[in-house]
Order: sequence, then C-alpha cells, then structure tokens
Amino acid sequence: MKGAIGFFLTMGAVVYAGGSASVWDGVYAAAQATRGKALFSQQCAACHGEALEGKNGPALASANFKADFDGLSADDLFEYVQKSMPRGQAGTLTREQTADLVAFLFTSNGFPAGSKELPSDAGALKAIRFQAAKPSI
Repeated sequence: MKGAIGFFLTMGAVVYAGGSASVWDGVYAAAQATRGKALFSQQCAACHGEALEGKNGPALASANFKADFDGLSADDLFEYVQKSMPRGQAGTLTREQTADLVAFLFTSNGFPAGSKELPSDAGALKAIRFQAAKPSI
C-alpha cells in the first residue's frame, strides 16, 4: 500500500514539475487578451470577422476551431499563427503580438484567463495542452 501511494505521489510531482497545463488552467492574462483583441481587429478581422465568425478565412470561435487543435499544444496554434498569418504578410507579427492574439483566441473560445501572461517561448507553449472540452474531475 505504501508503495502505491508513493508511486502516485511521485507521478503527481513529475507532472507538476513538468509544468504540464491545459488551456483550461488560466494560461493567459485578461489584459493580454485585450491587447490581442485590438491587434485582431487591425490584422485579422477582415478575413476572420470581428466576431471571429469567419469571412474569407475560417471561423476562429467555433467547435470546428477547437476540434482542429484538440489534442495539440498551444505551441502548435502559436506557430501556425506566427508562420502563416496574416495572409499575404506571414511572419510580420512579433512573438509577443502572436502571444496576445492566441490569448484573444483562447478567451473567445471560452478558456479562462489567469494571472500570468501566455508566454511566447516555444518550450513553455509546448507544455500547454489544447483541450477542446473542459476536463471533468
């Protein structure tokens, strides 16, 4: 019995130490999402719509959007935006601007804000799981 308890405590510590989190754990700050919203209006709304409903580009606040990234990492979404957007001007956003935009996408899809800003570091972003559905306890 002691061995089983020790095993689970060790595994819990490993998961915690690894910094593994999901988009449901408040991985961005509300102020960051606000900055992202302003940037989205300037750089993205023409194709994706002010309400992220999709125009010439896909809807970004939808079940389909969540399904497309479900099971991936926040880094996968981040790098897609960083390397592909805005269309015709790919690669013009700074990593900080991309983090702000991703924070706005998170808030627009119902993921809760937290106290720390979403990082722009690939290693930290890879430790954040994109989960479409809120995990149940």
